[in-house]
Amino acid sequence: MHSVFTDEKDLQGMREAGRLASEVLDYIGPFVKPGVSTGELDRLCHAYMRDVQKTIPAPLNYQPPGYPPFPASICTSVNDVICHGIPGDKVLKNGDVVNLDITVITQAGYYGDTSRMFAVGDISILAARLNQITFECMWLGIAQVKPGARLGDIGFAIQSHAEQAGYSVVREYCGHGIGKVFHQDPQILHYGKPGTGEVLEEGMTFTIEPMINAGRREIRTMPDQWTVKTKDRSLSAQWEHTVLVTHHGVEVLTWSADTPKAPTCVGNLIYRPSVIAA
Repeated sequence: MHSVFTDEKDLQGMREAGRLASEVLDYIGPFVKPGVSTGELDRLCHAYMRDVQKTIPAPLNYQPPGYPPFPASICTSVNDVICHGIPGDKVLKNGDVVNLDITVITQAGYYGDTSRMFAVGDISILAARLNQITFECMWLGIAQVKPGARLGDIGFAIQSHAEQAGYSVVREYCGHGIGKVFHQDPQILHYGKPGTGEVLEEGMTFTIEPMINAGRREIRTMPDQWTVKTKDRSLSAQWEHTVLVTHHGVEVLTWSADTPKAPTCVGNLIYRPSVIAA
């Protein structure tokens, strides 16, 4: 099943979901500092979603086949954790990097999914470079999105940029279709060949969320069955946006006041057409 929306009500519903997910990241950013636990970040986000936004945290008790229920409202992936880090007693320290992954469900049933990297205090030049290259990888993938493009174009743009920087792309996890269902087709691989894969069409909504490792791409899954780490214990980074294929190109749906702007590597990409049109 794909999410292909053409009705303005659905498009506005997805815009609202994307904005609300992004606003959780705006809210939690000032709390990400040395001495805070990942469990406290989860508690704060949960309260903000429930009490302020009136949204539902999609990860809480999410249970795909073969997995135990996810026990928290957000994912907190620190340093060598690639994805799905479970919040808990871990206290962040100066020099750490952490990905916070947020998915909300609105009262109307639409999903918004986004993540950002956060620096905890003063981080190393190597960590900062990995974060920046991963951010650029996501945006270079977004820049490929338009009607008639192919999924392989997105993956190729991401893989090329990561590997030219000396990094590797995680292959076991990918972006996904999203709408009134959390995860659905198409799968958005972050590697590939241009001109291959499914053709994009206007109205499709999906995530682009590359996971880039400073070392090798191999992974290891922890006994909790959720937390995924780099096998060689190298740093990993991830950025994520939910996007909409528009008549003219792409619209980034997961956008709010403090969302980091697109990097210079994508040039004059128009990714907020609804705002520009207004």
